Amino acid sequence: MHLTKKIIALNTGSSSIKFALYEIGEAERLVFTGSLTKIGNPHGMFSVQDNQGNSLASVGVETQNHDTACDYVFSWILSQNEGRKPDAVGHRIVHGGPHYSNPQIVTPELIASLDTLSPYAPEHLPQAIKAVRHVAGLFPGTLQVTCFDTSFHSTMPAVAKLYALPEFIRKEGVQRYGFHGLSYEYILLELKRQRGMPAVEKRIILAHLGHGASMAAVKNGKSIETTMGFSPAGGLVMSTRTGDLDPGVILFLLQQNRMTPATIKEMVNRQSGLIGVSGSTDDMRDLLDAEQVDDSAKQAVELFCYQARKYIGTLAAVLGGLDTLVFTGGIGEHSPEIRSRICDGLEFLGIRIDEKKNSINSAEISFESGQVELRIIKTNEELMIARHTMRVLETLKSPQQ
Repeated sequence: MHLTKKIIALNTGSSSIKFALYEIGEAERLVFTGSLTKIGNPHGMFSVQDNQGNSLASVGVETQNHDTACDYVFSWILSQNEGRKPDAVGHRIVHGGPHYSNPQIVTPELIASLDTLSPYAPEHLPQAIKAVRHVAGLFPGTLQVTCFDTSFHSTMPAVAKLYALPEFIRKEGVQRYGFHGLSYEYILLELKRQRGMPAVEKRIILAHLGHGASMAAVKNGKSIETTMGFSPAGGLVMSTRTGDLDPGVILFLLQQNRMTPATIKEMVNRQSGLIGVSGSTDDMRDLLDAEQVDDSAKQAVELFCYQARKYIGTLAAVLGGLDTLVFTGGIGEHSPEIRSRICDGLEFLGIRIDEKKNSINSAEISFESGQVELRIIKTNEELMIARHTMRVLETLKSPQQ
């Protein structure tokens, strides 16, 4: 008999915090889930829904930084829980660097180690580490667990991780890591639950298309290749990130335009991608609405779909063929138009989309006669964080061997 534990899952982004409270024992029960967006912006929004999707809170809020955002989030959580602290808190940590490929219990030594990794993901890691420290101050003695987004891709072969750089640079941990691992891990478990173990043992491409976007090639349940590399800025075109970029462009900007590294970092992560090409918005829904009258919006949509098609072809080559393509993430789950455009022209791989099923976001959107199974699966990174945290709790409770 498992004792039920209350676990908070925190997913700290560069300008947002997603959170969820789960009760996990014999079963998993979501209590509520929410987010605080646009941290540092006067137009931030705090919203929470219960496990039926009913709104528990929806209010505009201005938070100056991640510390004040954490204060706001946890004040609300505690107000709902009569001030009782959770049994554990799990954190999504974007980058594990070369040292961490499994969930870790938070200790002062771990926090110090994570601080040294901040240059690996400067848009994400410092904020996540602040959240860890904030929770330690708020709930002293409460177990905290870090779950690394890079862990899923630790199974990639050595050649897939390798950059063609001098050895002294590679020894500093400069390699391809890959991200969105918690999302991909959850999607594979859902695919197994829905279709059985044989479905996971096939040649699969997982497409996480949202504000951040990436794809992963999975064979026999293991990641063997992915689109992101050393940082979450690589690979596909994203909402505000460049995706893959010739390093010569960075050199040109440094040498000719005399841009500083800080200015280039801001451009690569916040001013590029869909917003950079369109010049107006990074929201795919707005771009689709505007593309008939706005050539820049049309160009942004076309580039996003073109790059996605190109990478599906690349990953299919790495896999030696393709059996299943899964769409997830905000765009992947909710945009029939984008899924259709991405699949258009990939018939040579056996991809045939059923537009009727696609238009209503059916779980399966491929023709029965298609060689490749096309599916939509809603991701849940927060539940994956909670599951990892619960496993650590159970390990600590286990008798010593």
